[in-house]
Amino acid sequence: MENTSSINSRIREIINITHVTDNAFAKKIGVTQSVIASMFQRGTEPSAKILTAILSTFTDISAEWLLRGKGTMLLSDVEHERNIIPDSNMERMNRLVDTIATLQGALNEKDKTIKLLEEKVKRLETELAMIKNERKIG
Repeated sequence: MENTSSINSRIREIINITHVTDNAFAKKIGVTQSVIASMFQRGTEPSAKILTAILSTFTDISAEWLLRGKGTMLLSDVEHERNIIPDSNMERMNRLVDTIATLQGALNEKDKTIKLLEEKVKRLETELAMIKNERKIG
């Protein structure tokens, strides 16, 4: 895997080879998913902080390859098996974390909807009581 054209495409290659989502990758290197998404969508090069985090997290990635696209991605094949490819439990956990985040967002939206509907019911009950009082008086 040599001479991948841009640094972003090399980062994408790391994400692909580790079989994780962009969100799981971002968490693994200590940044938000929006930082990674923005970097790929806008084509902006990653900051030194991101590059350092990648190299610190994935210790078998060649800095020369990541930064300049020279040489091979991995420093050694033995370390590759140990540090790069996550076990199936880690992959499953990453998928579950993503699913939980998605479900939590949906739950929050439903809670907002319920609160709005409860407020509307209270307003309508108040209106109904006022109409009943007007009929009694009139």
